[in-house]
Amino acid sequence: MAKQNVAEQFVDILVRAGVQRLYGVVGDSLNPVVDAIRRTPEIEWIQVRHEETAAFAAGAEAQITGKLAACAGSCGPGNLHLINGLYDAHRSMAPVLALASHIPSSEIGLGYFQETHPDQLFRECSHYSEMISNPKQMPRVLQTAIQHAIGRSGVSVITLPGDVASEAAPEKTAEHALVTSRPTIRPGDAELDKLVTMIDEADRVTLFCGSGTAGAHKEVMEFAEMVKSPIGHALRGKEWIQYDNPYDVGMSGLLGYGAAYEATHECDLLILLGTDFPYNAFLPDDVKIVQVDVRPEHLGRRSKLDLAVWGDVRETLRCLTPRVKPKADRRFLDKMLKKHADALEGVIKAYTRKVEKHVPIHPEYVASVLDELAADDAVFTVDTGMCNVWAARYISPNGKRRVIGSFSHGSMANALPMAIGAQFVDRNRQVVSMSGDGGFSMMMGDFLTLVQHDLPVKVVLFNNSSLGMVELEMLVAGLPSFGTTNVNPDFAAIARAAGAYGVRVEKPKQLAGALKDAFKHKGPALVDVVTDPNALSIPPKISAEMVTGFALSASKIVLDGGVGRMVQMARSNLRNVPRL
Repeated sequence: MAKQNVAEQFVDILVRAGVQRLYGVVGDSLNPVVDAIRRTPEIEWIQVRHEETAAFAAGAEAQITGKLAACAGSCGPGNLHLINGLYDAHRSMAPVLALASHIPSSEIGLGYFQETHPDQLFRECSHYSEMISNPKQMPRVLQTAIQHAIGRSGVSVITLPGDVASEAAPEKTAEHALVTSRPTIRPGDAELDKLVTMIDEADRVTLFCGSGTAGAHKEVMEFAEMVKSPIGHALRGKEWIQYDNPYDVGMSGLLGYGAAYEATHECDLLILLGTDFPYNAFLPDDVKIVQVDVRPEHLGRRSKLDLAVWGDVRETLRCLTPRVKPKADRRFLDKMLKKHADALEGVIKAYTRKVEKHVPIHPEYVASVLDELAADDAVFTVDTGMCNVWAARYISPNGKRRVIGSFSHGSMANALPMAIGAQFVDRNRQVVSMSGDGGFSMMMGDFLTLVQHDLPVKVVLFNNSSLGMVELEMLVAGLPSFGTTNVNPDFAAIARAAGAYGVRVEKPKQLAGALKDAFKHKGPALVDVVTDPNALSIPPKISAEMVTGFALSASKIVLDGGVGRMVQMARSNLRNVPRL
């Protein structure tokens, strides 16, 4: 049996850790690893057109599967392109292993061609970033990196010079069992006792949920029923907590809607469940606050806490719910449910009048039709900007759908690359990229990746020829919009020229048919929808400064977005509320 080199050993360990594919762009320093993958049937090399796409795709795969995913870049500029996607994966708590190949080890520190120091560059966006400079470091360094990525839910980076990758791996190296899943974390009894006392003494309890409620829907509903609590959520909590939720009062924050803001401010005990919600201006400062989080470094960094509870949400609620006294008084809950339904009714009216005749097309109408036509288990990848607004307000979660985006890092151009990673996980699952024209054109080269790999991703392009969210930011600041206009081509024609299905939609009556045809198409497809650039959205609570900014800058601009089918759910939740 031929002796392994370091690259072959590297690939074997990835396979043992469950990695099924490595996204990247080939290059000389990376060639030994790519060649090892070529000869290893258990793992696939996924060629993309830009390394940033590789990192976003790996991050999306990790979010969809909950398992380790991997990407790679060649030395210098190649692996530098990974950094934006790795920041996003790290902040999304997605377990990703990145390989940053490096210049020849003998030239490091001498200003060699394409020299950088990736082991230092990636430290801020990783839990672990180390360079393998000697074959004897393998496999322990790689195993350590894998356990950091999985155990701490984030990014690990291995820097590997190309010449070291080609060297013979040492014999009899230690290969221990790899950690491939996380344990549950239960809070201590002392913290639980304090929390029980606070809940029992409170008259009005509100839950505010984030992505940490994944897998805990049943436990959250049972607890809310026990204490008669309204449930608000952050954007990353929407897909996990909003569906089948008779206590739902909407979302808070910059993209918020409904009565979540009121529910968090009018309670006397606010419990933050698995959320690192960054906008502390939307959190109260005059009520008692408890935070439950599996990552202790998140506790208290957004608001002053009366109690910090270290534990994952599901395990904490399993321990907590049997201990609290059931509450019989529903008055606060019912009041918030009614406020929520009334708020949704108010904003939806702006987009229920003649929307099927409005040209340019309302983007809200596009999102609403998309929500109705998409599969029950579709994966939506969402560009940062106004697409975030339309996804937050119109895409209906049901426990099977997924909605992922750059919700913590806030990068442009994430939707298409994320769709690539999501589609590779399951070619038979519908994946829809909700792309803005700004984000799509920034990473448009990787539309060719869809064609090359025959990935049936459906790109729905909200084409308003502008950077809409940036315009909104300027308006809020009292500034005239400047530098936000895009001169766009016919993107559908570009899609067809690339070998994909492409259709351009300019009238509302064309929309449903175009989406249905795209969904029926077996390969990649792009639906280029020309939308109204004047459709903007503001938060549910605005300051005097914001109003002044709009007064200085805005004229005849639609300020509130509708909320689609959520109004139906809100009204159905009122069936058990007594008439006041």
